Amino acid sequence: MFFFKRDKPSEAMQLFGNVATIGMQLVAATFIGLAMGYYLDKWLGTEPWMLIIFLLLGIITGFRDVYREAMRLQRQSEKE
Repeated sequence: MFFFKRDKPSEAMQLFGNVATIGMQLVAATFIGLAMGYYLDKWLGTEPWMLIIFLLLGIITGFRDVYREAMRLQRQSEKE
């Protein structure tokens, strides 16, 4: 139940949502890379090489996503 109903979220809530999105993108990309590498190593018997390669790719992808999201937020703030 909301005591104070607003049509649009407050600036603090928008900031919290943006930070949560950025954090989840980084964690998800890293975890997906780790899982892919782990299962490829099990399947191909190449331990630990696929795990290392895909973990690094996941980390790189996560930081790329964070950078893109930060640039999008910066462009959005410049418009306002």
